[in-house]
Amino acid sequence: MRFDDDADLDTSEVSDVRGSRVPGGRVTVGGGVVGIVALVLGLFFGVGPEQLGLSSGDPAAEPSASSAEQVQRSCLKGSDANSRDDCRTVAVVNNVQDYWRQEFDRAGETYTPARTVLFADRVSTACGAATSAVGPFYCPGDRRVYLDLGFFDELRTTYGAEGGPFAEAYVVAHEYGHHVQDQLGTLDRARDGRQGTDSASVKVELQADCYAGVWAHHATTTRDESGHLLVTELTEADIRDGLDAAAAVGDDRIQERFQGGVRPESWTHGSSAQREQWFTTGFRTGDASRCDTFR
Repeated sequence: MRFDDDADLDTSEVSDVRGSRVPGGRVTVGGGVVGIVALVLGLFFGVGPEQLGLSSGDPAAEPSASSAEQVQRSCLKGSDANSRDDCRTVAVVNNVQDYWRQEFDRAGETYTPARTVLFADRVSTACGAATSAVGPFYCPGDRRVYLDLGFFDELRTTYGAEGGPFAEAYVVAHEYGHHVQDQLGTLDRARDGRQGTDSASVKVELQADCYAGVWAHHATTTRDESGHLLVTELTEADIRDGLDAAAAVGDDRIQERFQGGVRPESWTHGSSAQREQWFTTGFRTGDASRCDTFR
């Protein structure tokens, strides 16, 4: 995955609060076994940690500002995205939102942008306080995506994914799929507390995978508001990395790795095969209407 070296990045879509003190609240999710259980339950989930029962304390509507604000200083051009993980996240966020903004426009609707918050270790959100253990997540309470970049290392070292720039982009695009669902009213269907292969939770997650594939189909042809192409190259190897990442976080593979057995009745995200299947559906068709996992 490559970006135009001379393209401008819009850092206003990403807040960098790494190194900030968490304002208010007491985070109850830790590492070790508790962290693993939290991750099994919460990874790529469509709602924030409070709805998962993994946090306590007062929510914060706005993260505190970091004194570093690394992305504001360092992520200016596509060349920065080609060399740094945090800048690559900025570029992917820009491209994903450019695509969905145009898609909503074509449907005669208005897309409301969502900011991504980069944090380290723990963060306080409108959905409650959380640690990195819950993995990347979208909070509908403040319409933000929360991401600890250290998760990308865990995706390789803990979950056995190959990794790579597009594997990271897939994670970001999946979370923005939840934002699209939030705007369309679909996300509410996952909040009935049910689990299992036919649960609304699984269908919401698989649809977000499909939406990520739809974006990938259009990534190299989506222009920003100035008419410039940001993503210049997306190879078959990149797509394989994305599929590999999707499979690595399937419920069956995670349960087998950490619990020693597969319990479909407790699934919340879908199997590895299903996650690959729905990403592929989105990527091959490029048509969001083909992502109706509820039918």
